[in-house]
Amino acid sequence: MAVDIAGVRFQNPVLTASGTFGYGLEFTNLVDLNSIGGIVVKGLSMKPIRGNPPPRIYETASGMLNAIGWQNIGAEAFVTDKLPALRRYETNIIVNIVGFELNDYLEVVRFLDDCPGIAALELNISCPNVEKGGFHFNKDPRDTRKVTAAVRKAAKNLPLWVKLSPNVTDIREFARACEDAGADAVSVINTLVGMAIDVEQRRPRIRFLTGGLSGPAIKPIALRMVWEACQAVRIPVIGVGGIACTEDALEFLIAGAHAVQIGTANFYRPDVSQKIAQGLQQYCRARGIEDIHELIGSLRPYE
Repeated sequence: MAVDIAGVRFQNPVLTASGTFGYGLEFTNLVDLNSIGGIVVKGLSMKPIRGNPPPRIYETASGMLNAIGWQNIGAEAFVTDKLPALRRYETNIIVNIVGFELNDYLEVVRFLDDCPGIAALELNISCPNVEKGGFHFNKDPRDTRKVTAAVRKAAKNLPLWVKLSPNVTDIREFARACEDAGADAVSVINTLVGMAIDVEQRRPRIRFLTGGLSGPAIKPIALRMVWEACQAVRIPVIGVGGIACTEDALEFLIAGAHAVQIGTANFYRPDVSQKIAQGLQQYCRARGIEDIHELIGSLRPYE
């Protein structure tokens, strides 16, 4: 079940997605953290961010809209208050990093780069739920290449993943830009921009007006983009978007993803990542598959 991503060994290819699993410790009484490959913690900035005012979450058909706005405790508090406890677990800790400007990213990367217990950094340039920030780095592949290269230079010790937005014309161009700039992997995808309206109040369901759509509703789009990215780059692709069961995870692996991240499903089934990891192992055993790599990229198109 083990996979290698940029020199980091994961005991299995199941991770939790940033923003859906807190800092990991909140789930210790609900799931065995040692049973999953990795935890991508809530996006961190250097200083704490309060986030957007409510309402900022709304359930939709087969999905969820959110506009949390990067609420987090800050990198310093994370390293002091959360990381020591997380280091007691076998699972890898990946830190998602956010910033309003390039220097914000660089500051938090330089701070975290020497911290023991962090396996990799995930550069978030794809959150649509802030007034300004990383979102403007994903509108043009040249800007994506620029920010990735600068962060790659600052991250001297840790592998760098880049989380890409689906709100683009061609995901392959952005994946290639990240690879060219030295990224070690790409996470595909973040949320799609959506909105909902309360027809009685004639007001948006989200105070921010729009929010990021996640959940099963976006899985076919995410799966297609993961497959496209896998065809375009040689670096590992981590599949994200609407994964809620073992079969979903298998689809992403067969499409070429080296690992998957579980997001929205954590809200209504907190132990889903553990169940999916177990399900993948059972699937392989039942079919005599000795190495999970036999599944990765094994899609067989029609002749």
